[in-house]
Amino acid sequence: MSIIVSSAPLQVGFYKPTCPRAEVIVRKVVYKALYQNPGLGAGLIRLHFHDCFVRGCDASVLIDSTPGNPSEKESITNANSLRGFEVIDAVKAEIEAVCPETVSCADIVAFAARDSAYILGGINYAVPAGRRDGRVSHKDEPTQNNLPAPSFNLQQLQDNFARKGLSLDDMVTLSGAHSIGRAHCAAFSNRLYSFNATNPQDPSLDPAFATILKTKCPSPTNNPNPTVPLDFTTPYRLDNKYYQNLQYSRGLLTSDESLMTSASTVATVSNFARQGEVWADKFAGAMVRMGLIDVLTGSDGEIRKNCRVIN
Repeated sequence: MSIIVSSAPLQVGFYKPTCPRAEVIVRKVVYKALYQNPGLGAGLIRLHFHDCFVRGCDASVLIDSTPGNPSEKESITNANSLRGFEVIDAVKAEIEAVCPETVSCADIVAFAARDSAYILGGINYAVPAGRRDGRVSHKDEPTQNNLPAPSFNLQQLQDNFARKGLSLDDMVTLSGAHSIGRAHCAAFSNRLYSFNATNPQDPSLDPAFATILKTKCPSPTNNPNPTVPLDFTTPYRLDNKYYQNLQYSRGLLTSDESLMTSASTVATVSNFARQGEVWADKFAGAMVRMGLIDVLTGSDGEIRKNCRVIN
């Protein structure tokens, strides 16, 4: 499956005149990385999401901290959980060797997310390119009404995505990325042990599933915060099993379960659970739209030589 979505001011095939092998190099390096560790695919898709929702898709998430300026990497939402930086570094090094100072880190992140979706889910789409790299990255910005929290309810999620120009349908569609990847127990342990005064365990969580989770995530006072798959069914396949799990009250995070709290989102979940191809097509389009958030183009920003460091 291949999807094309129009997207001025970016352009599909942007690097054909200046670095024709750019996207080929990205896919080759991503293939190699995911062959060795398929879990990195979820990391690369999440990296694109965490980049675009903070300052737009400008690769600010890749910048290392400097003395007196902790970067987005140090945020509580990113530290010890974002993965894939070394894959982006490997891509950038190979591209710089053939096309120096030409391909932006922001575009590399977008290409790598697309290639991960293709390798793990057969979802292929044309990525409009021409993004430039930002020069600013601050530790506090991811949590300043930018990235959604795993505890968000449906209204909070809808408002969060709307601030980025994305619809409720986009939000439900992009949530399907939770078909792959892992979550720290701390992100959902309140649903197992301290939901509210009446119910220590979240009554919306399938009891059998909760029992399994408790074996993986002992009481939060005695554990080192391990991780579990967001989707126990097909943890390394980007597919519509996430939506089927929601129908059986097996969504891991509060934000996942929130998709089952309104008639309109329940209908969308049901449609995606029945028709995986419909979801995959919509996921491709939503990823392209997400990749357009507040992009820098033209002479704005820069083309970083090293994705971790401002020129």
